[in-house]
Parts: sequence; structure tokens; C-alpha cells
Amino acid sequence: MTSAVLEDTTVGLPKLTNEEIARYSRHLILPEVGYEGQQKLKAARVLCVGTGGLGAPLALYLAAAGVGTLGLVDFDTVDASNLQRQVIHSTSTVGRLKVDSAEIMLKGLNPNLSVVKYNTMLTSANALEIFKDFDIIADGTDNFQTRYLVNDACVLTGKPNAYGSIFRFEGQASLFATEAGPCYRCLYPEPPPPGLVPSCAEGGVLGILPGLVGIIQATEVIKYVLGIGDSLAGRLLLVDSLGMNFRQLKLRKNPECPACGTHEIQHLIDYDQFCGIEKPVDLTGPLEVAQNKDVSGSVVDGIPQITVEDLKRKQDAHEPFFLLDVREPYEVPIASLGAPLIPVGSLESRIGEIPVSKEEEIVVHCRSGARSQKAAITLKNAGFTHVSNLAGGILAWADKIDPSMAKY
Repeated sequence: MTSAVLEDTTVGLPKLTNEEIARYSRHLILPEVGYEGQQKLKAARVLCVGTGGLGAPLALYLAAAGVGTLGLVDFDTVDASNLQRQVIHSTSTVGRLKVDSAEIMLKGLNPNLSVVKYNTMLTSANALEIFKDFDIIADGTDNFQTRYLVNDACVLTGKPNAYGSIFRFEGQASLFATEAGPCYRCLYPEPPPPGLVPSCAEGGVLGILPGLVGIIQATEVIKYVLGIGDSLAGRLLLVDSLGMNFRQLKLRKNPECPACGTHEIQHLIDYDQFCGIEKPVDLTGPLEVAQNKDVSGSVVDGIPQITVEDLKRKQDAHEPFFLLDVREPYEVPIASLGAPLIPVGSLESRIGEIPVSKEEEIVVHCRSGARSQKAAITLKNAGFTHVSNLAGGILAWADKIDPSMAKY
């Protein structure tokens, strides 16, 4: 009687069990995959940098497809605001480490999967060590400093980079750092000025969009492992979910690229400094709120920071000051401190609408303290001499002053 487990056709690849043959039967009958292809997937080691919007569908579909080992890099915890798009997490895991929450879902989907968890921030100090044990890296990060870090680490370790990014209703995807193709630096030699491109936390994202882009990334990973099809290496796929349009740009390897061209980059650098980002210990906004740090009296880029407690005391004492909201109009119905609204993007052209003199005190607020910091600098540059930023914004007010206020 012959065994249901077929003999290996490729030396060194793991056999499939009877259960795996049944599980992956729809793959096995594809000539482009077959038994050998499924063996390759089982042997594959894929690292997902981030288990958020992109990392969630990416990891789920790689696990379902039979990738044998998934590495997860994330230092965050699950928040209720994640659940609109990060489908690997659930209401029951809010507050838990994201890598632990993701493992629960992944192992429930495919118990054959081996999950390697890195509950840490990816840094220049640990990236090369983490990357060396994986075949391909899938970048699901949401900030420029980590994207450049992932890219340079991929080039230095010779690992392909399945790249994806999202914002509002649009996304991008490509396969960078292959032997013959361009890397992320070939496309973006320099990062944008700090604050020019809002994060998803500030600009928002359609919940389904990371699912769409993350699955494209997963498709690129699977094709790479199997060695089939035409990859996105040398192409940038642009996704417009509102118009449901897909366009692609041809990319060329830049011979002058310091990473993959001239190989000037021999080691990982300070990517916060490269992107003009202050160190996290110096940041105000949500980080300060989360860590309950006292920012009273601190100054960031020449702008004094005040806490929500300071603002409440000013209000209760009826001190004379002007409170300015620099969020967008659609945010006001969600939560409001009752301040006049001038969105930060139009503030410079609407300076004349500020109803106080340039010598009077102005406190600027937004959702988290990031946009209001930028607005405060705009006001200072326009000649206002007594401008402060409300550290933590609406989020801090809801945490420390009015727990009934909605957080978003």
C-alpha cells in the first residue's frame, strides 16, 4: 500500500503530511505550484516588519498559503482604533502585544505555521541580525525612517524587500532590492521634509485599502518563493481605491544609488537623523500622553508646550488667551474643545482671521499635538510672539480631563 505522502522531488525540501496535502490541495493541482512548489512554501522563512494595516493581511495570507515560518516584528500593543483595518487582531486582544495577538490568529488559521516573534522596535542595531535568518522581507511599516532602514538592511543582507505603503485612499507596492532590480532609494533618494506627509493617524486611511495592498505584497512574496510569474521588481504599482484604478511606473536601478549602486552605504545609519525626525524621547503628542510625561515648561523647535492640565487651569481661572483648533472640519463633530477652527493647511493664507493681536497668548491644539506644533511654528513665523502648543491635543484631554470625550 503506497503512502499518501508523496516522495520528495527536490532534495532538502520538507515533505508534506497527509493533513497538509488536504489543506493545500487547491495549490497542488496548479501546475505552477504543485507538490514541489508547496514544499518550497513550507521551507520558506518570511519576515513581516509590522503587524498593522499592511502586516495583518500579509501575514494572514502567507500563513494560509503554507509559508512555513513567519517572523513578526512589532513593539506596539493592540488599540481599539486598529480594528478598523488590522484584521489580524480582535476586540478580545485589545491591550495585548501585537505580536502575541497576531500569533493567536495565525496559529488558529494554520497550526502548522512556525511564528518567530520580535517584540521590539526595528533599529539599526538589530535589523541585520534579525534579517539574516529570513529569505525575504515584507515591509509593512508606516514611516519613512523605518522604510529606509528596511531597504538598506535588505541590500546589505541580500534579501528582497516586498514593499507596500498606504495613505487615505491610495497605495503603492513593489519588489525592491532584488539582484537586478532597483531598491527603495533608487525611487526615493531623499526622504520628504518632516511633517510634509501626514501619517495615517493624522490623515486617515480607508480600512479596506491596506487589505488590498497587503495582499499584493503577499502575492509578490509567494511568487518570489515559487519562482513564478512576473514580479513587481522594476515596477511601482499605484493603487487608487476610489477610482479603482491600477497604474504602474517603470523603475530603473540607479547606478549612483548609495545603497545598491555604488554601495557607499556599508552599515546602517541613524535613520531618524536622516529623515530629520527628533528622537522619540523628545517628541510631544501621543507618545507623551502614553508615557504620562510632564511636558510643562518644555520647548520644542522654539514652541512652548503646555499640558491639558495647564489649559484646564487657564480656563477655570478665566485667564485671557485664544484657543485655536487646526484640525479638519470633519473632525469637529467627533470631539471638540469648542475652539474656532482654521485647518493647519490653510492657516498661512488665513492669518488675518486670527482675532487677537500678535502679542496676545494663543494656544493651538489638534488631535494629538503634531499638527498644532506645525501650526504654532507658522504663527510664530508670522510674528505672533506668545504661541503655545497643547501637547497631546484632544487625545490627552480625553485621557486626563474629560473621559467622556471620544478618542479617534
